[in-house]
Amino acid sequence: MKTKQLAIAVLFFASAALGHAQQTKPLVSPDVLPDGRVTFRLNAPKADEVVLTGEFLDGPKTFARDADGVWSVTVGPIAPEIYHYNFTIDGVRTIDPSNPQLKTGSTPSTIASVLEIKHPSPAFYDAQPVPHGEIRTHWYPSKSLGTVRRLTVYTPPGYDKNQSARYPVLYLFHGANADENAWYRLGRANLILDNLLAAGAIKPFIVVMPFGYGVTPGGAQADNTAKFSKDLLDDVIPYIDGSYRTISDRTNRAIVGLSMGGGQALNIGLNNVDRFSYVGGFSAAIGNAASFPKTYAKITGNEGQVNSKLKLLWIGCGTEDSLFGASKSFSEWLTAANIKHTFRETGGAHTWMVWRRYLHEVAPLLFK
Repeated sequence: MKTKQLAIAVLFFASAALGHAQQTKPLVSPDVLPDGRVTFRLNAPKADEVVLTGEFLDGPKTFARDADGVWSVTVGPIAPEIYHYNFTIDGVRTIDPSNPQLKTGSTPSTIASVLEIKHPSPAFYDAQPVPHGEIRTHWYPSKSLGTVRRLTVYTPPGYDKNQSARYPVLYLFHGANADENAWYRLGRANLILDNLLAAGAIKPFIVVMPFGYGVTPGGAQADNTAKFSKDLLDDVIPYIDGSYRTISDRTNRAIVGLSMGGGQALNIGLNNVDRFSYVGGFSAAIGNAASFPKTYAKITGNEGQVNSKLKLLWIGCGTEDSLFGASKSFSEWLTAANIKHTFRETGGAHTWMVWRRYLHEVAPLLFK
C-alpha cells in the first residue's frame, strides 16, 4: 500500500514539476529567423495592449495575444545592423524582459533593448581575429567642478609593450542621456579602431571618452557646455597628458563628438584652435543659425588663422535626422565665413548606426 502511495506521490510531483517547467520555460525574444524576420514575445496574460517600437520600424507594431497570455509580433526582414527597441505595455514604455542586451546611459530615458542582426561576413564594427587595444577606466579629480569624475580611455594594441612610443589623442564625446562608456559599448569604437589598425588604414592613437556633463544629466543644460569645456581643458587634458604617453601638442590632438557631444566638440574645438588641429561633429546639436556668430565669435573674420591651423573640420548628419537642417545651415555659415570644412550628407536618422559609420570614415583622416 505504501509503495502504491509513494508511486502516486512521485507521479503527482513529477507532473507538477513538468507543468511548472512548461509554464516557466523562458520565451525566446528576440527570435531571429533564417529569412531575416524577427519575432518578439512577451508573457503578460493580464496586459490589454503591447506595442513594439524600434529603429528598424517605420512605426509602432501591435502584438497579438494567444490563449496562454503570450504576446508576439513578427516583423521584417530586417537588414543586418545593431538596433535599439522597446515594448510599451498598457502605455508604459519598458525593455524586452527576455533580452539581456541593453542600451543604458546616464538617464532612464535612454534605456532600451538591443537587437543585433549579424552580417554574413564580419562588419567593420565586429570583433575580429586581430590585435586588440584596451579599455581603461579612470576616476580623476576635477578642480573645475569640485568633484571626482569618470572617464574611459582606449589604448591601441601594444601600448604597454613599447614604452618609448608616444601617441596622438582623440577626445571623443557622447550624446545627451549617455555616458563615458557609450562610445565603446554602443559605438564599438575600440573594435572599429582595432580593425582599421589591422588593415593599415590608421596610425595608432589614444582615445579619451569623458563624461560629457558639467551639470546634472536631465536637468537645466544652459551652462553644460561651458562647465564641461573648463573641465576638459583644465582638468581632463592635463590628467591624460600626465598619465599617458601622449604627444601633447595641438597637431596631435583631435576633438570629435555626436549629438550633444558634437555641439560640444565644435564649440570647444573651433574656439580653441590653438589646442586642437582636428575637429568633428556627428549629428551635432549646435542650435540655430542666429546663434552661430555669437557661439563661434572667435573664428568670425579670422578665417586665415583658422584655415591654417585646422587640418580637418568635418561635419556629418543623416538626412532623416531632426538636426540635419541645423548641420546644413552651419555648413553654409562656415562657407560664407570662408572656413574650409567637409560637410558629409548621408542617409540615416539620429542613431548609432550613423555614428559608427562616421567614426569609421573619419578615423583614417586623423593625424595625417
